[in-house]
Amino acid sequence: MSTYIQNRKARFDFEILETLEAGLVLFGFEVKAIRSGKGKLEGAYIIVRGGEAFLVGASISPYQVINTPKSYDTERVRKLLLSKKELAELERRTETDHLTAVPLRLYNAGRNIKLEFAVARGKKKFDKREVLKARDTKRDIERTLKNQ
Repeated sequence: MSTYIQNRKARFDFEILETLEAGLVLFGFEVKAIRSGKGKLEGAYIIVRGGEAFLVGASISPYQVINTPKSYDTERVRKLLLSKKELAELERRTETDHLTAVPLRLYNAGRNIKLEFAVARGKKKFDKREVLKARDTKRDIERTLKNQ
């Protein structure tokens, strides 16, 4: 199982509560582009409308610009493939608990491309500062131990 595209900012900006996986409805040229790593998940999120889940804001650049249809939108809304039970739970968590569903990574599971996403709560500014401070102190400690 290899990871094609990762959302590195998600773990910094959000407190991950639960991770789930879903399939994606993609075009063939989008699959080739994802497998070559031409995509971006930063700033993307998942919404549930009308009993269906959608990935909004993810950008998948064309694999070959010349062979891509002219009407292709790189940031189009993509449908997620989830069971009814998972959809109901996701909708409950995002609507009533006021949480956010954020994509974490696109990876392969056999021949299929899957999206790993998380139900998360946004971090406050001081939480982010604490993470940065802890990271810096850990780096300084390791550096001093290495030099001794």
